[in-house]
Amino acid sequence: MAVPITVLDCDLLLYGRGHRTLDRFKLDDVTDEYLMSMYGFPRQFIYYLVELLGASLSRPTQRSRAISPETQILAALGFYTSGSFQTRMGDAIGISQASMSRCVAHVTEALVERASQFIHFPADEAAVQSLKDEFYGLAGMPGVIGVVDCIHVAIKAPNAEDLSYVNRKGLHSLNCLIVCDIRGALMTVETSWPGSLQDCAVLQQSSLSSQFETGMHKDSWLLGDSSFFLRTWLMTPLHIAETPAEYRYNRAHSATHSVIEKTLRTLCSRFRCLDGSKGALQYSPEKSSHIILACCVLHNISLEHGMDVWSSPGTGPIEQPPEGEYEQMESLDLEADRIRQELMLTHFS
Repeated sequence: MAVPITVLDCDLLLYGRGHRTLDRFKLDDVTDEYLMSMYGFPRQFIYYLVELLGASLSRPTQRSRAISPETQILAALGFYTSGSFQTRMGDAIGISQASMSRCVAHVTEALVERASQFIHFPADEAAVQSLKDEFYGLAGMPGVIGVVDCIHVAIKAPNAEDLSYVNRKGLHSLNCLIVCDIRGALMTVETSWPGSLQDCAVLQQSSLSSQFETGMHKDSWLLGDSSFFLRTWLMTPLHIAETPAEYRYNRAHSATHSVIEKTLRTLCSRFRCLDGSKGALQYSPEKSSHIILACCVLHNISLEHGMDVWSSPGTGPIEQPPEGEYEQMESLDLEADRIRQELMLTHFS
């Protein structure tokens, strides 16, 4: 005998039937301080997201009542900035925990669809030159258009057999490659690399490397730390500085590279779902990579709206590779080594 199965609508049980849009929370009913404390962003920023993502979030539904774009965005921001699906947060905006999870998925995909709109290198020569001038003004390092680093974000184990996501600390993670400018704006974000890959391997296989290798950014270079190989387009510090010029080069390199270290600390501080304080992201690698990218998109949008990207307190230093790995990263590229030597001779002697 067949057993009938009833699919329960959690929000219907909680709030009953009524309007087509579930819209129990009103932004105008709460203070800016409340929005910042619960969702991490001010009222006008949230209104902008509603305008930006509204069409994508207003999908046809067979459920008794669709959740408004505004409520979906608040649910997602609450998760991104807190790192958990707290019951009190769902209660505050009038939806169940299960609905909060669906809201996060919908908002994440809507932000990922717009990633290229907000995360990119400048296209015109004037903007590129402006980048170089700004970096040069910071510590005297010429020709720099960005600083690059990697950061691990913990995820749940995909399955017992798959060890590709196990990093050197024995934890499952994604190793994310990020490039930023002097303001902390992200210009490249690649979030899908498995945690077992070292930073240098991630960069070598990345689309970022392909761009520079094919000459897309001529007469420019990135700065990377000692976890990367020296390349003609990527300047790394000297492992052992011996001359005054080498010391000055390393000091300028360190001061310039600190921009991305500060940016990554701020990113994890603002979006606590990334810092592991509430545990690993409980999603597949693909969905986790999308959540990370969505947070990066929000980071850049907040910069465009004049928010102080470095106002949040940092979460501690970004971990560097063990000292024993540094020697492996010394130059194997003679042309790259020549360019670095010429740079030190011309600008740091």
